[in-house]
Amino acid sequence: MAAHDVLTRTQIDAELASLPAWRYLGPLCTVLKCPTSAAALALFAVIGELAQEANHHPDVDWRYDHLFISTISHDAGRKVTARDVALARAISEAAGAVGAVAVPSLIRTFDLAIDTADKAAVAPLWQTGFGYKADSEGDIFDPFGRGPGIWFQETQTPNPNRIHVDVNVPFSESAPALVALLASGGVLDDEYAPRWVVVTDAQGNRMCLCTEAESGAIDE
Repeated sequence: MAAHDVLTRTQIDAELASLPAWRYLGPLCTVLKCPTSAAALALFAVIGELAQEANHHPDVDWRYDHLFISTISHDAGRKVTARDVALARAISEAAGAVGAVAVPSLIRTFDLAIDTADKAAVAPLWQTGFGYKADSEGDIFDPFGRGPGIWFQETQTPNPNRIHVDVNVPFSESAPALVALLASGGVLDDEYAPRWVVVTDAQGNRMCLCTEAESGAIDE
């Protein structure tokens, strides 16, 4: 397999079987807890060296003794390639050397969804306001990976609350997350579970808890 080859979901899942610290949520993601803040910063530096050697750079967010890491191939249409798997494997080896442990329950990504009957009529304003780029589907994303993605849910019957938040979590972590949302007053609609569950608060505002489930058999 060539380094730039885009992986199918079947191939990604096969690779993840030997990468227990990582999950697929669009990019490959992990959260690593280090013994100390200094250890986290040192591991951050090692990841930078690995990225330079591979000429392939992940997004790394350092938060005290935690590192939030994701990797995807922007030059391959923001898809996972063999380079991402190789880099994830190298990062895991470096993490083990400093005693870092994975915390899958902290793996989350976020998107804003906007109901619209005409995507083209509204997308340019949001792209301009956020300073984002458009993908091949006309949805928009932060090229620096700092902010949430924004996608436009085309429908002729928009919800009264047109904007909702998608919280993307690994399926393996979704059950306790749903229990916590229910306990905090959420009303759950699981018609499309486990791919996503619509959660509505006491004032009618919506959130979707989304997972990668049921997509493993689909080649992308």
